[in-house]
Amino acid sequence: MQTFNDIDEALQEGKVILFPTDTIWGLGCRVDKPEAVSRIYEIKQREKTKPFPILVNSIAMLKEYVMSAHPRIETLLTYHEYPLTVIYPKARNLDSSLTHESGSIAIRLVQDEFCKSLIDKQGVPLVATSANIAGEAFPQNFTEISEEIKSRADIIVDFRQNEKKAAKPSIIASYDPDGNLEFIRT
Repeated sequence: MQTFNDIDEALQEGKVILFPTDTIWGLGCRVDKPEAVSRIYEIKQREKTKPFPILVNSIAMLKEYVMSAHPRIETLLTYHEYPLTVIYPKARNLDSSLTHESGSIAIRLVQDEFCKSLIDKQGVPLVATSANIAGEAFPQNFTEISEEIKSRADIIVDFRQNEKKAAKPSIIASYDPDGNLEFIRT
């Protein structure tokens, strides 16, 4: 069984982890490790024109990676009951491979203490995407993750593998310059 330090070291070395997020199981890496991001695209067999969301641990970290956040977004993120991924119109301080061709970025402020701790230890956001091949159903728990995905991750986090509860992905919303929210996935 690996330790938290093993997971931390793997991320620092640019490895891809398979881990429980605050929603569903995901493939992840540090945002500043482009080789690892590229490997996740390969593992998922996903088009590089479809960027992955990133996870942050605080509003302060979020603000480091977006040009601006509508003031109501902070309130929404603070009080929203279920994890919410927001698509922000303009990213900053990120490699262009992590952003949409329009410059937008999807970011989720994690609520889960395990995810927060991982991000705290790294000091940078994590790329996180569902642990499935593109176009296939997302896994609702660890036992539903394909052997193909498991075999290609550098490290599989031992935490929460025995949970059987059916998890679901985050809610996704975007907002226009006037601050009007549009929910894309509820």
